[in-house]
Amino acid sequence: MTIYSLHSTQKLPISIEEAWRFFSDPKNLKVITPPYMGFDITAGGDRPMFAGQIIQYIVTPVAGIRTKWVTEITHVQEPLYFVDEQRFGPYALWHHKHFFRKFEGGVEMEDIVDYKLPFGILGRLVHKPVVRKKLEEIFNFRQKKLLEIFGSYKERSA
Repeated sequence: MTIYSLHSTQKLPISIEEAWRFFSDPKNLKVITPPYMGFDITAGGDRPMFAGQIIQYIVTPVAGIRTKWVTEITHVQEPLYFVDEQRFGPYALWHHKHFFRKFEGGVEMEDIVDYKLPFGILGRLVHKPVVRKKLEEIFNFRQKKLLEIFGSYKERSA
């Protein structure tokens, strides 16, 4: 059984409260997801996040195949962190931790995703060339989009 991990950090020139307001609103996930993924919330995204919240999505991650994805917000400590876990979807395991740390001049966001692929050895074979590559692409898009929305930490602090 192979469990993979993806780690990402980004500094933004905003307050921890502003970061929390943005990331705790499920509707903003569409804003920071590449358009080609066809990301749509179909249920559960009508209020700010809370522990126990179930959010249902439709995504098109690969080759135009539409997939239902259901996540649960399992842990919330405003404004420091929250955790979402897949309940139904393309992964055998998806556990995504979001951390927010205040520092002078901004906030550092940290994402840690632990995930497991289905299909045993076949899943392991497609991990690096397909799945890992796609996840890195999604997180790179997200970082660029957040810079467009909030500006660069260096720009605003210089």
